Amino acid sequence: MNQQTPIHEFVGVGLYSVADAAKLLKAPPRNLRRWLGGYDYRRDDEIRHVPPLWTPDIPKLDDDIELSFRDLIELRFVRAFLEKGIGLKAVRNCLDYARQCIETDRPFSSGRFRTDGRTIFLESLEAAGEPKLLDLKEKQYVFKQVVEQSFKDLDLEGDIVARWRPYRGKDSIVVDPTRSFGQPVAAASGVPTIVLADAVKAEGSVARVAALYEVDKSVVQDAVRFHEELLAA
Repeated sequence: MNQQTPIHEFVGVGLYSVADAAKLLKAPPRNLRRWLGGYDYRRDDEIRHVPPLWTPDIPKLDDDIELSFRDLIELRFVRAFLEKGIGLKAVRNCLDYARQCIETDRPFSSGRFRTDGRTIFLESLEAAGEPKLLDLKEKQYVFKQVVEQSFKDLDLEGDIVARWRPYRGKDSIVVDPTRSFGQPVAAASGVPTIVLADAVKAEGSVARVAALYEVDKSVVQDAVRFHEELLAA
């Protein structure tokens, strides 16, 4: 976030530090910094540079990476592909090719990638010479797993991901860039889930917190479990 940028500029955009994004994605912060900041490595006595997968929407503040909601959702797909054994080179190739085909700078999280991405995915893997995926059937299976699992807890409006339901896909908690700058909130009331979870620690009672914030007890319980899972990841 730029120091001169008014905070209201991030309404509808979302605003996440690398630490916040890493916690939500259950991924090491170092990985996110490498994916979006690039990195150097040594090979054959030469220093080589790997560029970032893309430039985040929000300018850096004091050299710290700041992420938008679009960046966050796109990173979910990058992490999911890598977890399935697809190399970063192949992911980068797929991302670049998808940008051209879908004509958007965040193609993985578009509705069109959900419907048309299989062909893009397979063609780009072939171009990258991805060695870990041995046959067409396996490639198709990996793509189906990633896309189906990733989109099942995303809400689209038109062709764009508008919300993420991060707690087991339940409707009780949402990450929505138009609310609380994209921090997780109780869907019905808008109370940040961290507020509910911390209140339960302080009050020692789910029922009391539900009454204080005028939310269902089940939502408070979900908020507590959600943050327990984030801490345990």
